[in-house]
Amino acid sequence: MFPRGLARACPRYISPLLQQTTRTTPTIDRPIDAAPITQFRRIHQSPKRLSAPPTARGKLLPEFSLEGKVILVSGGARGVGLTQAEGLLEAGAVVHALDVLPVPDDSSDFARVVSRAKNELGTSLTYHRVNVRDEKALNEIVGAIANETGHIDGLIAAAGIQQETPAIEYSAADADKMLGVNVTGVFMTAQAVARQMIERKQTGSLVLIASMSGTVANRGLICPAYNASKAAVIQLARNLAAEWGEHGIRVNTISPGYIVTAMTAGLFEAYPERKTAWPDANMLKRLSYPEEYRGAAVFLLSEASSFMTGADLRIDGGHCAW
Repeated sequence: MFPRGLARACPRYISPLLQQTTRTTPTIDRPIDAAPITQFRRIHQSPKRLSAPPTARGKLLPEFSLEGKVILVSGGARGVGLTQAEGLLEAGAVVHALDVLPVPDDSSDFARVVSRAKNELGTSLTYHRVNVRDEKALNEIVGAIANETGHIDGLIAAAGIQQETPAIEYSAADADKMLGVNVTGVFMTAQAVARQMIERKQTGSLVLIASMSGTVANRGLICPAYNASKAAVIQLARNLAAEWGEHGIRVNTISPGYIVTAMTAGLFEAYPERKTAWPDANMLKRLSYPEEYRGAAVFLLSEASSFMTGADLRIDGGHCAW
């Protein structure tokens, strides 16, 4: 049996195929081959981990704890973002999810996490509707959260969109929208959070969700604007880290590989060859799952990474290491 604290220490922006998309895809239960993370799920979903005595929890690495911290997650209403939010909650954080959806998740998943935060984890998950391209509304919401809680300690900037279109067919309007959400939206979200930290003279950690597609071009996946946007996010993080380091604000990126989501399941129906080609492109010969990025988020937002800034944490199964 694993103590609750260890589950908190091992905690959801982003694969090359993110949460917001222009195409409709079916929902899925447990797609592809879930065997590689069966043990992970058994550990992290077992009710037994909630009953560990406080004395046992206290002996675990305290630097991974997020207790008492207020963390925002943009794109946190569903999918990978919601998975990340749940991991932060398990690590003890108070989480505020920001998303463009009128209401969070059209399934019961968001409500489940809200209930779990309150009834099992002793914390809270709150939803705020906002478009990350709306600078005024974004600053108003982030400011209101800071005024209510007295501080903001971290951010996962995971809101993003994806569009697969050949470069020769890309319209200026589509390119502007892609860069507006994936780059400007991330920039303005980070800026709104950092502004509150600097005004209050508080330190913090910002995590921007990039992608392995910001480092390499995806073979067989034609996403020129998306890949360019993720490269921009990696470079943006370095520059923000350089400017805000003197204020004690750390800025890092996570670059995931291919993640199994409802959207990728829809793509596999349209392009069945990708179901085998994508796993074969990395060293582990499989796709990843949203839960496998929780620990990275907790690490970067906690004191466990206190001397880490301006870095990209690439988690791609070795895809870019060939």
